[in-house]
Amino acid sequence: MSKEHGYQVTVRWTGNAGTGTSGYRDYRRDHDILADGKDPVKATADQAFLGTADRWNPEELLVAALSQCHMLTYLALCSRADVLVTDYADSASGVMREDLGGGGRFTEVVLRPEVAVADPGMRDQAMALHEQAHKLCFIANSVNFPVRHEPVVR
Repeated sequence: MSKEHGYQVTVRWTGNAGTGTSGYRDYRRDHDILADGKDPVKATADQAFLGTADRWNPEELLVAALSQCHMLTYLALCSRADVLVTDYADSASGVMREDLGGGGRFTEVVLRPEVAVADPGMRDQAMALHEQAHKLCFIANSVNFPVRHEPVVR
């Protein structure tokens, strides 16, 4: 039997500079992402689309969600396989290409997890579990572009 999980968030625009959307450059792209019981995420548009550098943009959040999903799935698999992970960091990156009509899409995301394991004898299994984590990641299974991973295990 399959399970369904629901998620509810509120996105609230906070960028009205006093004249609403009277002109493309007349409003800020600032907004908050809210969910019950959680601190707000301060967000904006990418700087290329008049956002500010001090807030998260949707493109960064998508790359982060893919990285988080892979990490959490991987750590669960490692714990079940008795692979003792002592450190994990991922320098993930994504490429989005705009089209001439003003739209666009991500063409790929690359995850670069660097993992430390407690025992050198765990390295091969730790490396192999990245492929399984990729196959099981809910977010990676939900996007229509390649998500590659280039793991390093030490």
